[in-house]
Amino acid sequence: MFLHYLELAWRNTRAAKGLSALMVLALGLGIGACMTTLTVYHVLSGDPIPHKSARLFNVQLDAGDMVGWQAGQEPTFDLTRFDATALLRDRKAPRQVMSSGFNTAVGLPEASTKPVFSSVRMTSADFFAMFDAPWQFGGGWNAADDEAEARVAVISSALNEKLFGGANSLGREVIVRGQPLRIIGVLKPWKVQPHFWDLTLGSYTETEDFYLPFSTAMALKMGHWGNMDCWGKGANGGSSLDLNASCSWIQYWVELDKPEDAAAYRDYLVAYSEAQRKAGRFERPTNVRLRPVMDWLGAQKVLPADVRLQTWLAFGFLAVCVVNMVGLLLAKTLRRSGEIGVRRALGATRGDIFRQFLVEAGLLGMAGALLGLVLAQGGLWLVRQSPNDYAKLAELDASMLALTLGLALLASLIAGLLPAWRAALVTPAVQLKVQ
Repeated sequence: MFLHYLELAWRNTRAAKGLSALMVLALGLGIGACMTTLTVYHVLSGDPIPHKSARLFNVQLDAGDMVGWQAGQEPTFDLTRFDATALLRDRKAPRQVMSSGFNTAVGLPEASTKPVFSSVRMTSADFFAMFDAPWQFGGGWNAADDEAEARVAVISSALNEKLFGGANSLGREVIVRGQPLRIIGVLKPWKVQPHFWDLTLGSYTETEDFYLPFSTAMALKMGHWGNMDCWGKGANGGSSLDLNASCSWIQYWVELDKPEDAAAYRDYLVAYSEAQRKAGRFERPTNVRLRPVMDWLGAQKVLPADVRLQTWLAFGFLAVCVVNMVGLLLAKTLRRSGEIGVRRALGATRGDIFRQFLVEAGLLGMAGALLGLVLAQGGLWLVRQSPNDYAKLAELDASMLALTLGLALLASLIAGLLPAWRAALVTPAVQLKVQ
């Protein structure tokens, strides 16, 4: 019976080409606008590590001075090197990572090879296991390498391709700031968006190309790139990267076995902060933050407010398009009252008429979905031309494609409910008299 309804719907659609085209255009415009903004929202609000985001926590301690301090405000964004080193040494979490970023040229011992300017992450040993880094060759370093300031490094597949043509480069040496480092691991292509472990470099920056132990980077006096908040320098006017410098610039994350363990770890952070206050290092009242990944991204407003607003406006526009489609379907139904009356007189039930008109609305909805997909792709292309750092991520994936088709079908069926009900109420006797 469905195929019969589908055949009738196709015939009636062809018989009223202009009206049908208007309905498809109205629905297509609504779906196109809605899916463009919804895809951007989906990209920006997604969980970057869904299988374990509830077990990964960002750590904040308020180590700043009292200048400009206000009660209840957020603590300093990052940790000082002193505090990050102390927390790492205490090992109160199964896994913990201190890290920061910088940029530098990475070359080969052969002078004929041109160095490659790369984004770098100096970090501690748990980084790769904590964030589920995928390995192509080898692996990361261990805690003993951190202690020993080992001259080792991990590189991305992209950097491995540039320097070694994609070959297994384990054991090869690279030159960074004039110092040789031995490659012990090569990552597979690794895309994590947002770049949640360090938002200071941009929420949607690419994952780094080069990784080395934090202790090694400090021993080699490598630099820093990203956010830094200073309220004093190290002893004798030293560098802002010194161990005792009053500067926050290090991101710190912990992985806990269960989300419930967060309370115990937070108590440890409070006790640590109180101890630092008594020692005279912390001036502000104790103010710690321990947020899982999604809460951290929400607190840092990674999803721009204007994207939320645009999404609501797009759904409002879709609702207007659906209302217009209802009006057009009603007009089309009234024009076919005679046909409906004849069908009723020949034995069609009200349910048959209702289902026929719903199938017709669904057919128009599928046509509107195809048009909406084309318009959405065009809208996303325009988004990708914008200067926003997330623009390059605006792509329709399989889930968004399925949602587009489902949303168009649902919208068309909702639009078809009232016209189908009105068609089912047509009285055959009245229509036959008119005919």
